[in-house]
Amino acid sequence: MALTERLVGENADVAADPRFRVILLGSLVSPMGASLVSPLLDSLVSVYGVSEARIGLVMAAFTAPAIVAIPLVGLVSDRYGRKPVLTAGLAVFGAAGAALAFTTDFRAVVALRFLQGVGYTGVAPVLIAATGDLFAGDREATAQGLRFTTVGLSLALVPVLAGLLVALAWQYPFAIYALGLPAAAVVHRYYEESAGGNGDANETGDDRRLRDALRSPRLGLVLLGRAVPSVLWFGFLTYNSIVVVRFLDGTPGAAGALVGVASVASSVGGTQVGRLTAAFETRRVPLLAGTAASGAGLGGVALAPSLPVAIVAAVVVGAGFGLVLTLYRSTISTLAPDALRGSLVSLGESAGRVGSTLTPVVMGGAVALATPRYGFEAAVRGTLLGVVAVGGVLGVVAVVLADRYANLAVGG
Repeated sequence: MALTERLVGENADVAADPRFRVILLGSLVSPMGASLVSPLLDSLVSVYGVSEARIGLVMAAFTAPAIVAIPLVGLVSDRYGRKPVLTAGLAVFGAAGAALAFTTDFRAVVALRFLQGVGYTGVAPVLIAATGDLFAGDREATAQGLRFTTVGLSLALVPVLAGLLVALAWQYPFAIYALGLPAAAVVHRYYEESAGGNGDANETGDDRRLRDALRSPRLGLVLLGRAVPSVLWFGFLTYNSIVVVRFLDGTPGAAGALVGVASVASSVGGTQVGRLTAAFETRRVPLLAGTAASGAGLGGVALAPSLPVAIVAAVVVGAGFGLVLTLYRSTISTLAPDALRGSLVSLGESAGRVGSTLTPVVMGGAVALATPRYGFEAAVRGTLLGVVAVGGVLGVVAVVLADRYANLAVGG
């Protein structure tokens, strides 16, 4: 506990709650959907027989279901409880992901990734809402940061392991997804509900309160800002392996290591959220700083002349991503009343998924259009810089305007 307190601050005792420990277990599995595949994409181009532009669909198919499904899952978890949704989500996520090892048909791969994305909608948003159920105020921010640190540990280890396993056989990395199945069993057996499960609630009243909440300009701007870290992070994940392998003469293992160091940095950034919410009167400065770091880091990866420079840039993009993502999630969770937390957190995650789904698709189109005129390397690097510009502008506008409405006050 002393080590945890030094890392996250005075509210480190949140880790002693047994329900929160089950949430942390689920948080080890939840980030694998994108991070495991990212270092494999260049290797999978020949396995699936598709172009570099189309391989981005492996990422987009995973994120697409969340745009529609996550808000629905949030409503279900508010009315019927977090436990059944989380159990089912982990099981589907694990089974569909493991099945990727048994096909090279690109259409089947896209379909399985879509199904895996459906499973994911019942995992990450529910874990965030369940954390908000357990804690409030700075303790909630600390818990969200500690949960994201657990995510970061997974993000650090899994890409590296995937990059090593793919050198043995392309199928081997997908076996890691099977960990979702025992995680589902643990949640089913040991997780105890702390909120949600209000199956007798007045659905008309709940819908009305949700509509009223969504009319708030502050919440709308926070939801817009929530998409920004996903845009920048998925820009990094989608073309990381191509930059490393094609332009910097690296290996898939090196690409996995780059994601790994970025993920370690993101977990460290996430641990500081509790301290920052206590240190600043509003969340404007930390949000702007995190957004700027994410953009600067991605720009560094885009322009990197060597692998060491790319590693330093990856650390910066990761640290900024961990900070700003956790701050947005904590802000949405604390803004939400108990009866609507799952719904509003899910809408926030859906906004993030809009960014993470559109980013690989738009980037692939931009690269395809620019390559004949400028060459493949210039097209990829220029497209990454375009993502930095778009993400930076959206991030600053969302934070500054939201601050004018309600100062993004700490604790909601």
